[in-house]
Amino acid sequence: MTTGKQETPAPAARTAHPRPGTRRAVAGRLSWGLADQAASSASNFLVGMYVARSLGPTAFGVFSLAWVTYGVVLGVSRGLATDPLVVRFSGAPQASWREATARSSGTALGVGAAFGAACLAGGLIAGGRVGSAFVCLGVVLPGLLLQDAWRFAFFAAGTGRKAFVNDVVWGVVCVPALVLAARAGSVAGFVLAWGGSAAVAAAYGWLQSGIRPRPAGARGWLRRHRDLGYRYLVENVGVSGAAQLRMYGLGAIVGVGAVGVVRGAELLLGPFLALLMGLSLVTVAEAARVLREVPHRLARFCLLLGAGQAVTALLWGAALLLVPDHLGEHVLGTVWYPASDLVVPATLGVAGAGLGAGAAAGLRALAAARRSLRAQLFASACYAGGGLGGAAAAGAVGSAWGVAAATVTGSAVWWLTLRSALRARHEHPIPEVRTP
Repeated sequence: MTTGKQETPAPAARTAHPRPGTRRAVAGRLSWGLADQAASSASNFLVGMYVARSLGPTAFGVFSLAWVTYGVVLGVSRGLATDPLVVRFSGAPQASWREATARSSGTALGVGAAFGAACLAGGLIAGGRVGSAFVCLGVVLPGLLLQDAWRFAFFAAGTGRKAFVNDVVWGVVCVPALVLAARAGSVAGFVLAWGGSAAVAAAYGWLQSGIRPRPAGARGWLRRHRDLGYRYLVENVGVSGAAQLRMYGLGAIVGVGAVGVVRGAELLLGPFLALLMGLSLVTVAEAARVLREVPHRLARFCLLLGAGQAVTALLWGAALLLVPDHLGEHVLGTVWYPASDLVVPATLGVAGAGLGAGAAAGLRALAAARRSLRAQLFASACYAGGGLGGAAAAGAVGSAWGVAAATVTGSAVWWLTLRSALRARHEHPIPEVRTP
Protein backbone atom coordinates (compact mmCIF):
# COMPACT_ATOMS: atom_id res chain seq x y z
CA MET A 1 0.00 0.00 0.00
CA THR A 2 1.15 3.54 -0.66
CA THR A 3 0.29 6.95 0.66
CA GLY A 4 0.12 10.30 -1.05
CA LYS A 5 3.62 11.13 0.26
CA GLN A 6 5.33 8.04 -1.14
CA GLU A 7 6.31 7.01 -4.62
CA THR A 8 4.54 3.85 -5.68
CA PRO A 9 7.05 0.99 -5.91
CA ALA A 10 7.22 -1.40 -8.77
CA PRO A 11 6.90 -5.07 -7.83
CA ALA A 12 10.05 -6.32 -6.16
CA ALA A 13 12.29 -8.95 -7.68
CA ARG A 14 10.96 -12.46 -7.67
CA THR A 15 14.16 -14.11 -8.74
CA ALA A 16 17.79 -13.13 -9.15
CA HIS A 17 18.18 -14.96 -12.45
CA PRO A 18 16.37 -14.46 -15.76
CA ARG A 19 14.15 -17.25 -16.96
CA PRO A 20 15.29 -19.32 -19.99
CA GLY A 21 14.37 -17.61 -23.21
CA THR A 22 14.02 -14.19 -21.56
CA ARG A 23 16.48 -12.49 -23.87
CA ARG A 24 14.81 -13.94 -26.93
CA ALA A 25 11.39 -12.81 -25.69
CA VAL A 26 12.70 -9.30 -24.99
CA ALA A 27 14.25 -9.10 -28.46
CA GLY A 28 10.98 -10.21 -29.99
CA ARG A 29 8.94 -7.58 -28.15
CA LEU A 30 11.45 -4.85 -29.01
CA SER A 31 11.37 -5.90 -32.66
CA TRP A 32 7.60 -5.59 -32.78
CA GLY A 33 7.90 -2.17 -31.13
CA LEU A 34 10.27 -1.00 -33.83
CA ALA A 35 8.12 -2.49 -36.59
CA ASP A 36 5.01 -0.87 -35.20
CA GLN A 37 6.59 2.54 -34.91
CA ALA A 38 8.05 2.20 -38.39
CA ALA A 39 4.52 1.75 -39.72
CA SER A 40 3.19 4.65 -37.64
CA SER A 41 6.02 6.98 -38.55
CA ALA A 42 5.75 6.09 -42.23
CA SER A 43 2.15 7.28 -42.12
CA ASN A 44 3.10 10.46 -40.29
CA PHE A 45 5.98 11.15 -42.66
CA LEU A 46 3.74 10.60 -45.65
CA VAL A 47 1.23 13.09 -44.31
CA GLY A 48 3.88 15.67 -43.50
CA MET A 49 5.62 15.29 -46.85
CA TYR A 50 2.34 15.58 -48.74
CA VAL A 51 1.33 18.75 -46.90
CA ALA A 52 4.78 20.30 -47.28
CA ARG A 53 4.96 19.56 -51.00
CA SER A 54 1.35 20.48 -51.74
CA LEU A 55 0.83 23.64 -49.72
CA GLY A 56 4.24 25.20 -48.97
CA PRO A 57 5.82 26.47 -45.71
CA THR A 58 3.01 28.74 -44.49
CA ALA A 59 0.15 26.24 -44.83
CA PHE A 60 2.46 23.54 -43.52
CA GLY A 61 3.00 25.77 -40.49
CA VAL A 62 -0.76 25.92 -39.92
CA PHE A 63 -0.95 22.12 -40.12
CA SER A 64 1.98 21.87 -37.69
CA LEU A 65 0.13 24.01 -35.12
CA ALA A 66 -2.73 21.51 -35.18
CA TRP A 67 -0.20 18.66 -35.01
CA VAL A 68 1.55 19.94 -31.88
CA THR A 69 -1.82 20.61 -30.25
CA TYR A 70 -2.70 16.98 -30.85
CA GLY A 71 0.62 16.13 -29.19
CA VAL A 72 -0.42 17.95 -26.02
CA VAL A 73 -3.76 16.13 -25.87
CA LEU A 74 -1.99 12.83 -26.57
CA GLY A 75 0.23 13.50 -23.57
CA VAL A 76 -2.84 14.00 -21.39
CA SER A 77 -4.36 10.76 -22.63
CA ARG A 78 -1.21 8.75 -22.09
CA GLY A 79 -0.59 10.17 -18.65
CA LEU A 80 -4.10 9.42 -17.40
CA ALA A 81 -4.91 6.27 -19.37
CA THR A 82 -2.08 4.25 -20.92
CA ASP A 83 1.01 5.04 -18.83
CA PRO A 84 -0.52 3.55 -15.64
CA LEU A 85 -1.70 0.59 -17.76
CA VAL A 86 1.82 -0.14 -19.00
CA VAL A 87 3.47 0.34 -15.61
CA ARG A 88 1.02 -1.79 -13.64
CA PHE A 89 -0.42 -4.32 -16.07
CA SER A 90 2.50 -5.34 -18.29
CA GLY A 91 2.57 -9.13 -18.14
CA ALA A 92 -0.50 -9.20 -15.89
CA PRO A 93 -2.99 -12.11 -16.05
CA GLN A 94 -5.30 -11.97 -19.06
CA ALA A 95 -8.47 -11.24 -17.11
CA SER A 96 -6.80 -8.43 -15.18
CA TRP A 97 -5.36 -6.94 -18.37
CA ARG A 98 -8.71 -7.04 -20.17
CA GLU A 99 -10.52 -5.26 -17.37
CA ALA A 100 -7.79 -2.64 -17.11
CA THR A 101 -7.70 -2.15 -20.88
CA ALA A 102 -11.46 -1.56 -21.05
CA ARG A 103 -11.20 1.20 -18.45
CA SER A 104 -7.97 2.63 -19.85
CA SER A 105 -9.24 2.82 -23.44
CA GLY A 106 -12.51 4.32 -22.17
CA THR A 107 -10.50 6.99 -20.37
CA ALA A 108 -8.59 7.78 -23.58
CA LEU A 109 -11.86 8.04 -25.50
CA GLY A 110 -13.27 10.41 -22.89
CA VAL A 111 -10.17 12.61 -23.05
CA GLY A 112 -10.52 12.75 -26.83
CA ALA A 113 -14.17 13.76 -26.63
CA ALA A 114 -13.54 16.50 -24.05
CA PHE A 115 -10.59 18.07 -25.83
CA GLY A 116 -12.22 17.55 -29.20
CA ALA A 117 -15.13 19.70 -28.10
CA ALA A 118 -12.70 22.38 -26.90
CA CYS A 119 -10.82 22.38 -30.24
CA LEU A 120 -14.10 22.53 -32.12
CA ALA A 121 -15.28 25.56 -30.15
CA GLY A 122 -11.89 27.28 -30.37
CA GLY A 123 -11.69 26.71 -34.10
CA LEU A 124 -15.14 28.18 -34.70
CA ILE A 125 -14.17 31.27 -32.74
CA ALA A 126 -10.79 31.70 -34.47
CA GLY A 127 -12.03 31.24 -38.03
CA GLY A 128 -9.79 31.28 -41.11
CA ARG A 129 -7.37 28.51 -42.06
CA VAL A 130 -6.18 28.02 -38.50
CA GLY A 131 -9.75 27.83 -37.22
CA SER A 132 -10.88 25.31 -39.82
CA ALA A 133 -7.85 23.12 -39.07
CA PHE A 134 -8.74 23.08 -35.36
CA VAL A 135 -12.40 22.34 -36.06
CA CYS A 136 -11.33 19.27 -38.02
CA LEU A 137 -8.86 18.31 -35.30
CA GLY A 138 -11.69 18.39 -32.77
CA VAL A 139 -13.70 15.99 -34.91
CA VAL A 140 -10.94 13.39 -35.24
CA LEU A 141 -9.34 13.58 -31.76
CA PRO A 142 -11.39 10.75 -30.14
CA GLY A 143 -10.38 8.31 -32.88
CA LEU A 144 -6.73 9.38 -32.73
CA LEU A 145 -6.49 8.82 -28.98
CA LEU A 146 -8.34 5.50 -29.04
CA GLN A 147 -6.03 4.20 -31.76
CA ASP A 148 -3.02 5.15 -29.63
CA ALA A 149 -4.53 3.50 -26.56
CA TRP A 150 -4.84 0.16 -28.36
CA ARG A 151 -1.14 0.26 -29.24
CA PHE A 152 -0.04 0.58 -25.63
CA ALA A 153 -2.56 -2.00 -24.47
CA PHE A 154 -1.23 -4.56 -26.95
CA PHE A 155 2.37 -3.96 -25.88
CA ALA A 156 1.43 -4.24 -22.22
CA ALA A 157 0.00 -7.67 -23.06
CA GLY A 158 3.17 -8.61 -24.95
CA THR A 159 1.30 -8.83 -28.29
CA GLY A 160 3.11 -6.16 -30.25
CA ARG A 161 2.19 -7.87 -33.52
CA LYS A 162 -1.39 -6.64 -33.08
CA ALA A 163 -0.20 -3.07 -32.59
CA PHE A 164 1.85 -3.36 -35.78
CA VAL A 165 -1.11 -4.64 -37.78
CA ASN A 166 -3.23 -1.83 -36.39
CA ASP A 167 -0.79 0.82 -37.60
CA VAL A 168 -0.47 -0.86 -40.98
CA VAL A 169 -4.24 -0.53 -41.34
CA TRP A 170 -3.91 3.17 -40.50
CA GLY A 171 -1.26 3.63 -43.18
CA VAL A 172 -3.19 1.75 -45.86
CA VAL A 173 -6.35 3.75 -45.25
CA CYS A 174 -4.37 6.99 -45.10
CA VAL A 175 -3.09 6.75 -48.68
CA PRO A 176 -6.40 7.19 -50.54
CA ALA A 177 -7.51 9.71 -47.92
CA LEU A 178 -4.45 11.85 -48.70
CA VAL A 179 -5.18 11.67 -52.41
CA LEU A 180 -8.65 13.06 -51.78
CA ALA A 181 -7.23 15.73 -49.46
CA ALA A 182 -4.74 16.82 -52.11
CA ARG A 183 -7.61 17.44 -54.51
CA ALA A 184 -9.26 19.70 -51.94
CA GLY A 185 -5.97 21.53 -51.44
CA SER A 186 -6.66 22.70 -47.88
CA VAL A 187 -5.04 22.17 -44.48
CA ALA A 188 -8.41 21.09 -43.07
CA GLY A 189 -8.64 18.33 -45.68
CA PHE A 190 -5.29 16.92 -44.65
CA VAL A 191 -6.23 16.99 -40.96
CA LEU A 192 -9.40 15.03 -41.74
CA ALA A 193 -7.49 12.55 -43.91
CA TRP A 194 -4.89 11.90 -41.23
CA GLY A 195 -7.29 11.75 -38.28
CA GLY A 196 -10.10 9.97 -40.11
CA SER A 197 -7.83 7.11 -41.17
CA ALA A 198 -6.71 6.81 -37.52
CA ALA A 199 -10.36 6.41 -36.51
CA VAL A 200 -10.67 3.48 -38.93
CA ALA A 201 -7.58 1.90 -37.35
CA ALA A 202 -9.08 2.50 -33.88
CA ALA A 203 -12.18 0.55 -34.91
CA TYR A 204 -9.98 -2.28 -36.14
CA GLY A 205 -8.08 -2.28 -32.84
CA TRP A 206 -11.41 -2.74 -31.11
CA LEU A 207 -12.04 -5.80 -33.27
CA GLN A 208 -8.55 -7.20 -32.61
CA SER A 209 -8.79 -6.87 -28.85
CA GLY A 210 -12.42 -7.88 -28.50
CA ILE A 211 -12.65 -5.33 -25.69
CA ARG A 212 -15.26 -2.62 -25.58
CA PRO A 213 -13.91 0.69 -24.23
CA ARG A 214 -15.71 1.73 -21.06
CA PRO A 215 -15.82 5.53 -20.72
CA ALA A 216 -18.07 5.04 -17.70
CA GLY A 217 -15.14 3.35 -15.96
CA ALA A 218 -12.87 6.36 -16.44
CA ARG A 219 -13.68 7.84 -13.03
CA GLY A 220 -12.79 4.62 -11.24
CA TRP A 221 -9.63 4.23 -13.31
CA LEU A 222 -8.48 7.76 -12.51
CA ARG A 223 -9.24 7.33 -8.82
CA ARG A 224 -7.46 3.99 -8.53
CA HIS A 225 -4.32 5.16 -10.33
CA ARG A 226 -4.24 8.78 -9.27
CA ASP A 227 -0.85 8.34 -7.55
CA LEU A 228 0.67 7.74 -11.01
CA GLY A 229 -1.81 9.18 -13.46
CA TYR A 230 -1.87 12.80 -12.37
CA ARG A 231 1.90 12.99 -12.06
CA TYR A 232 2.36 11.39 -15.46
CA LEU A 233 -0.26 13.79 -16.81
CA VAL A 234 1.77 16.79 -15.69
CA GLU A 235 4.97 15.15 -16.91
CA ASN A 236 3.60 14.37 -20.37
CA VAL A 237 1.97 17.76 -20.75
CA GLY A 238 5.28 19.27 -19.76
CA VAL A 239 6.85 17.56 -22.77
CA SER A 240 4.17 18.28 -25.34
CA GLY A 241 3.24 21.64 -23.82
CA ALA A 242 6.82 22.84 -24.10
CA ALA A 243 6.85 21.81 -27.77
CA GLN A 244 3.54 23.59 -28.35
CA LEU A 245 4.74 26.71 -26.55
CA ARG A 246 7.88 26.71 -28.64
CA MET A 247 5.94 26.38 -31.90
CA TYR A 248 3.35 29.01 -30.98
CA GLY A 249 6.08 31.35 -29.77
CA LEU A 250 8.16 30.73 -32.89
CA GLY A 251 5.15 31.59 -35.02
CA ALA A 252 4.55 34.79 -33.07
CA ILE A 253 8.19 35.88 -33.03
CA VAL A 254 9.32 34.86 -36.53
CA GLY A 255 6.17 33.85 -38.43
CA VAL A 256 4.09 30.76 -39.21
CA GLY A 257 6.49 29.86 -42.02
CA ALA A 258 9.24 29.29 -39.44
CA VAL A 259 7.02 26.71 -37.74
CA GLY A 260 6.85 24.82 -41.02
CA VAL A 261 10.65 24.98 -41.37
CA VAL A 262 11.20 23.50 -37.91
CA ARG A 263 8.63 20.80 -38.59
CA GLY A 264 10.39 20.06 -41.87
CA ALA A 265 13.65 19.47 -40.01
CA GLU A 266 11.82 17.09 -37.69
CA LEU A 267 10.53 15.18 -40.69
CA LEU A 268 14.09 14.76 -41.95
CA LEU A 269 14.87 13.02 -38.66
CA GLY A 270 11.74 10.89 -39.04
CA PRO A 271 13.45 7.47 -39.32
CA PHE A 272 15.35 7.99 -36.09
CA LEU A 273 12.32 9.43 -34.34
CA ALA A 274 10.53 6.24 -35.43
CA LEU A 275 13.21 4.26 -33.62
CA LEU A 276 12.98 6.43 -30.51
CA MET A 277 9.19 6.32 -30.33
CA GLY A 278 9.02 2.66 -31.32
CA LEU A 279 11.29 1.70 -28.46
CA SER A 280 9.32 3.93 -26.08
CA LEU A 281 6.28 1.74 -26.68
CA VAL A 282 7.99 -1.23 -25.07
CA THR A 283 10.94 0.05 -23.02
CA VAL A 284 8.91 0.88 -19.91
CA ALA A 285 7.26 -2.54 -19.99
CA GLU A 286 10.65 -4.21 -20.54
CA ALA A 287 12.31 -2.16 -17.80
CA ALA A 288 9.49 -3.19 -15.46
CA ARG A 289 10.16 -6.83 -16.33
CA VAL A 290 13.90 -6.38 -15.73
CA LEU A 291 13.11 -4.81 -12.36
CA ARG A 292 10.95 -7.78 -11.37
CA GLU A 293 13.36 -10.47 -12.54
CA VAL A 294 16.92 -9.07 -12.34
CA PRO A 295 16.71 -5.68 -10.60
CA HIS A 296 20.47 -5.19 -10.40
CA ARG A 297 20.55 -4.99 -14.21
CA LEU A 298 18.08 -2.13 -14.54
CA ALA A 299 20.74 0.61 -14.64
CA ARG A 300 22.71 -1.25 -17.32
CA PHE A 301 19.56 -1.83 -19.37
CA CYS A 302 18.71 1.90 -19.27
CA LEU A 303 22.28 2.94 -20.13
CA LEU A 304 22.47 0.65 -23.15
CA LEU A 305 19.07 1.85 -24.27
CA GLY A 306 19.89 5.56 -23.98
CA ALA A 307 23.40 5.33 -25.45
CA GLY A 308 22.19 3.24 -28.36
CA GLN A 309 19.53 5.78 -29.24
CA ALA A 310 21.94 8.72 -29.00
CA VAL A 311 24.54 7.09 -31.25
CA THR A 312 21.91 6.12 -33.81
CA ALA A 313 20.63 9.71 -33.92
CA LEU A 314 24.14 11.05 -34.56
CA LEU A 315 24.72 8.56 -37.36
CA TRP A 316 21.41 9.45 -39.03
CA GLY A 317 22.14 13.17 -38.77
CA ALA A 318 25.56 12.66 -40.36
CA ALA A 319 23.89 10.81 -43.24
CA LEU A 320 21.45 13.69 -43.76
CA LEU A 321 24.34 16.09 -44.32
CA LEU A 322 25.27 14.08 -47.42
CA VAL A 323 21.82 14.32 -49.05
CA PRO A 324 22.00 16.41 -52.29
CA ASP A 325 19.64 19.37 -52.61
CA HIS A 326 17.76 17.98 -55.59
CA LEU A 327 16.83 14.85 -53.64
CA GLY A 328 15.80 16.85 -50.58
CA GLU A 329 13.64 19.12 -52.70
CA HIS A 330 11.95 16.06 -54.19
CA VAL A 331 10.94 14.97 -50.69
CA LEU A 332 9.96 18.27 -49.01
CA GLY A 333 9.65 20.71 -51.89
CA THR A 334 10.69 24.28 -51.08
CA VAL A 335 10.66 23.47 -47.34
CA TRP A 336 13.87 21.47 -47.87
CA TYR A 337 16.25 24.43 -48.21
CA PRO A 338 15.57 26.22 -44.92
CA ALA A 339 14.96 22.92 -43.09
CA SER A 340 18.34 21.48 -44.15
CA ASP A 341 20.07 24.35 -42.30
CA LEU A 342 18.68 22.94 -39.05
CA VAL A 343 19.99 19.38 -39.46
CA VAL A 344 23.00 19.71 -37.12
CA PRO A 345 21.25 21.33 -34.13
CA ALA A 346 18.14 19.19 -34.62
CA THR A 347 20.28 16.03 -34.61
CA LEU A 348 22.07 17.05 -31.42
CA GLY A 349 18.73 17.79 -29.80
CA VAL A 350 17.28 14.42 -30.71
CA ALA A 351 20.46 12.63 -29.59
CA GLY A 352 20.16 14.32 -26.20
CA ALA A 353 16.52 13.30 -25.97
CA GLY A 354 17.39 9.70 -26.85
CA LEU A 355 20.04 9.53 -24.15
CA GLY A 356 17.64 10.89 -21.55
CA ALA A 357 14.90 8.48 -22.65
CA GLY A 358 16.90 5.57 -21.25
CA ALA A 359 16.85 7.09 -17.76
CA ALA A 360 13.19 8.06 -18.13
CA ALA A 361 12.26 4.43 -18.85
CA GLY A 362 14.01 3.35 -15.67
CA LEU A 363 12.17 5.91 -13.57
CA ARG A 364 8.83 4.83 -15.06
CA ALA A 365 9.62 1.18 -14.27
CA LEU A 366 10.44 2.14 -10.70
CA ALA A 367 7.11 4.02 -10.58
CA ALA A 368 9.12 6.95 -9.23
CA ALA A 369 6.49 9.39 -10.42
CA ARG A 370 7.50 12.30 -8.21
CA ARG A 371 11.14 12.10 -9.21
CA SER A 372 10.41 11.73 -12.92
CA LEU A 373 7.95 14.62 -12.72
CA ARG A 374 10.60 16.93 -11.28
CA ALA A 375 13.09 15.90 -13.96
CA GLN A 376 10.55 16.37 -16.74
CA LEU A 377 9.44 19.79 -15.54
CA PHE A 378 13.04 20.96 -15.46
CA ALA A 379 13.74 19.53 -18.93
CA SER A 380 10.55 21.05 -20.34
CA ALA A 381 11.38 24.48 -18.91
CA CYS A 382 14.81 24.28 -20.52
CA TYR A 383 13.26 23.21 -23.83
CA ALA A 384 10.76 26.04 -23.96
CA GLY A 385 13.27 28.61 -22.75
CA GLY A 386 15.96 27.51 -25.17
CA GLY A 387 13.56 27.32 -28.11
CA LEU A 388 11.99 30.73 -27.52
CA GLY A 389 15.20 32.46 -26.50
CA GLY A 390 16.96 31.12 -29.57
CA ALA A 391 14.06 32.21 -31.78
CA ALA A 392 14.26 35.76 -30.45
CA ALA A 393 18.02 35.82 -31.04
CA ALA A 394 18.34 34.12 -34.43
CA GLY A 395 14.99 32.91 -35.78
CA ALA A 396 14.38 29.26 -36.62
CA VAL A 397 18.09 28.37 -36.59
CA GLY A 398 18.57 29.95 -33.17
CA SER A 399 15.52 28.10 -31.86
CA ALA A 400 16.99 24.79 -33.04
CA TRP A 401 20.31 25.45 -31.30
CA GLY A 402 18.54 26.54 -28.13
CA VAL A 403 16.56 23.30 -28.07
CA ALA A 404 19.75 21.26 -28.67
CA ALA A 405 21.42 22.81 -25.63
CA ALA A 406 18.28 22.31 -23.57
CA THR A 407 17.87 18.60 -24.36
CA VAL A 408 21.50 17.80 -23.54
CA THR A 409 21.11 19.58 -20.20
CA GLY A 410 17.82 17.82 -19.55
CA SER A 411 19.39 14.44 -20.29
CA ALA A 412 21.99 14.99 -17.57
CA VAL A 413 19.22 15.76 -15.10
CA TRP A 414 17.32 12.59 -16.07
CA TRP A 415 20.36 10.42 -15.34
CA LEU A 416 21.11 12.11 -12.04
CA THR A 417 17.48 11.55 -11.05
CA LEU A 418 17.59 7.85 -11.97
CA ARG A 419 20.79 7.44 -9.98
CA SER A 420 19.12 8.99 -6.96
CA ALA A 421 16.04 6.75 -7.33
CA LEU A 422 18.15 3.58 -7.60
CA ARG A 423 20.18 4.56 -4.54
CA ALA A 424 16.99 5.17 -2.56
CA ARG A 425 15.57 1.81 -3.59
CA HIS A 426 18.78 0.05 -2.58
CA GLU A 427 18.84 1.72 0.81
CA HIS A 428 15.12 1.11 1.45
CA PRO A 429 14.13 -2.14 -0.30
CA ILE A 430 10.39 -2.60 -0.85
CA PRO A 431 8.65 -5.90 0.01
CA GLU A 432 6.99 -7.67 -2.90
CA VAL A 433 3.58 -6.26 -3.76
CA ARG A 434 0.88 -7.51 -6.04
CA THR A 435 0.00 -5.78 -9.28
CA PRO A 436 -3.27 -3.89 -8.81
